[in-house]
Amino acid sequence: MTAPFAPFEWMIAWRYLRARRAEGGVSVMTWISLIGITLAVFALIATLAVRAGFRSEFVDTILGANAHVTVYSSLYVTDSGQTTRAITDYDQLAENIAKIPGVTRAAPLIKGQILANLRSRNTGVEVFGITLENLKTLPGIADSEVAYGDIENFANGIAVGSGVARELAATVGDRIKLISPDGVKTPLGTSPRVNVYEITYIFSAGRYDIDRTRIYMPFAEAQAFLNKEGRADEIEVMVRDPEKVDNYAVQLLETAGERALIWTWRDSASSFLRALDIEDNVMFIILSILVLIAAMNIISGLIMLVKNKGRDIGILRTIGLTEGSILRIFFICGASVGLIGTLLGTILGCLFAIYIDPIFGIVDALAGGGVWDASIRNIYHLPAKLEFRDVMSAVGLSLGLSFIVTIFPARRAARMNPVEALRYE
Repeated sequence: MTAPFAPFEWMIAWRYLRARRAEGGVSVMTWISLIGITLAVFALIATLAVRAGFRSEFVDTILGANAHVTVYSSLYVTDSGQTTRAITDYDQLAENIAKIPGVTRAAPLIKGQILANLRSRNTGVEVFGITLENLKTLPGIADSEVAYGDIENFANGIAVGSGVARELAATVGDRIKLISPDGVKTPLGTSPRVNVYEITYIFSAGRYDIDRTRIYMPFAEAQAFLNKEGRADEIEVMVRDPEKVDNYAVQLLETAGERALIWTWRDSASSFLRALDIEDNVMFIILSILVLIAAMNIISGLIMLVKNKGRDIGILRTIGLTEGSILRIFFICGASVGLIGTLLGTILGCLFAIYIDPIFGIVDALAGGGVWDASIRNIYHLPAKLEFRDVMSAVGLSLGLSFIVTIFPARRAARMNPVEALRYE
């Protein structure tokens, strides 16, 4: 009795695969199944890589320019009878929060929406009041890939997003006018507050919506300009492991006091992250069906191969080959198609993910530009990130389906009666 998958079984299977169609070799359906599996695996890996790239890019830009956790106050009534959310003991609160294990930074923050003007151009912006030391700890701002000016001069002016600068046609050194509706209260009503500030730093956080709306102003100046002296709007908290930010919730609430509320980066991006997860699952199912359809073509090709090789099967059974040997020979034929197609698809998918920027550049050039609109997608390029788990899931799915569908025609070949196969020879 021969061992399973003996050398002669591989030799016979290889001869069948290599034989020309006129000699009863592989059919057109086999080539179609090979190409189909290649393209399906390529599409699956490319889609998973783009999805992983989108999530990574989105999270990186969020964490690079925003707080991991925002601590703010619930609404309360002051001694004068006014309702507010202001934090008056912000320095002490930030110091206490910074002592929590795992917290890397806690900084008071002022926020407000105003109008920016330069010459005849106007645009609505959001002002963030922050100290220079805390601004330099934001990697998306301080370590911006596209930056102009010197962040060290922040105390002498303001830092603006590249989108704001583009809307105002402003450059470093220009003096822009900022107009706040919450100005000086007079008997005739509230008079808007207007100040002029020099742009000392222009940054790109990597997200269109941030670059298009955000201006950073020195903390004390923001307090005065936005009429918020002696208070802060919130405490911006950074933690060592942002992916486990929920683990810090209890300690933050206990430290911040009974009026404290928290808002994590996951809360702000929850809808988008859920959409990515749903899209990931749906696309994996759809592309898995494509892989299954391509693998089903192996059955058609293998059935035709079995039909063409009926005489050979009869002779092999007559000279002593067992049903198991015949099954394994044709299993090798079908599985080889799946294996080769999966290998080619994996190579193409990985190359696409690695060289996505030049490939997309060619597509954009052929389309005449404007294929990618950052104002809609909020990031400036199509990202892709190869993850070993995604590649292995695509490879495992393709090989698994290819091997399973191959069993049925291989069993049919093994159970063929040698007498019937040779009756008319």
